[in-house]
Amino acid sequence: MPAIICTVDVVLLTLEGNALKVALFQRDKEPFKNTLALPGGFIHEQEDQDAQDAAARMLRDKTGIASPYLEQLACFSGRGRDPRGWSVSIAYYALVPAIALTGIGASGGILTPVERVKGLPFDHADIVRMAVERVRAKSTYSSLPVHLCGEQFTLPQLQAVYETILGEPINKVSFRRKMEELDILEPIAGAMESGKAHRPAQLYQLKRQFLRQLSLTDRGLNSGST
Repeated sequence: MPAIICTVDVVLLTLEGNALKVALFQRDKEPFKNTLALPGGFIHEQEDQDAQDAAARMLRDKTGIASPYLEQLACFSGRGRDPRGWSVSIAYYALVPAIALTGIGASGGILTPVERVKGLPFDHADIVRMAVERVRAKSTYSSLPVHLCGEQFTLPQLQAVYETILGEPINKVSFRRKMEELDILEPIAGAMESGKAHRPAQLYQLKRQFLRQLSLTDRGLNSGST
């Protein structure tokens, strides 16, 4: 009896030009050689401690980066999803700032707006859709979007990231109250945004304890008038 194929796939998301984009890479082997697909591959029994370890390895191998946030999305399985045979893929999603992916082209990758993703091999388009839905839903009540920012950012910049993900404006007072509830940010002493026409804004960074985990609240953004 043929062995079941077991792999991991990663939906690597970033913001570029005010658009949510996913990283796709050209496959270098069959099936679907030379077509764009999600980064992924077989779990290495001797090397990977678990599926998440395998997903993190995939990201390092493809992009040379360690994702600041990596979460399991779902399992995709069946007889028809892979022409090689019955397979199961444990899918993850990861968020990184765009600056971390400036060299993606050197490894055969491109960034594609999530709305334009179609015609991917296997069931990768379905995986991308589910990941985007998860990110948008989770962004209403968690610190998830902060992982799309760089190491330093202002509150207006962070609010713009939330608004891009959610696709709607957010009341400024409500947003700042939500950031206080999440308690994920710390001001960088003496660091202010410069070179802008308006008054310099305080620069913030993510508290260390939230680099690999989320902060959650009971009430979503925009669920009240303020």
